[in-house]
Amino acid sequence: MPARIYQRPRSAMQSGRARTDEWVLEFEQSEARRADPLMGWIGSGDTQAQVQLTFSDVAEARAYADRYGIPARVQPTPPRKLKLQAYADNFR
Repeated sequence: MPARIYQRPRSAMQSGRARTDEWVLEFEQSEARRADPLMGWIGSGDTQAQVQLTFSDVAEARAYADRYGIPARVQPTPPRKLKLQAYADNFR
């Protein structure tokens, strides 16, 4: 089952960067999600898609995937863009 390795993005709701230095190995879905006929909830029988493993760096995540034969692709982290502005710019 293929997986992807990526660095967790910063939350849009907070200015802090907690847990953004972690790398996550996440399995891709192997079957499509479907609506439950009784309740209408969306779900699937794929339990691997619920698994998220965290690592301190990309080399550890890649080594784990290689050790267990998991085909994984590394998604590069986009560069951080700093928006430098003064408080007074809010009133112009």
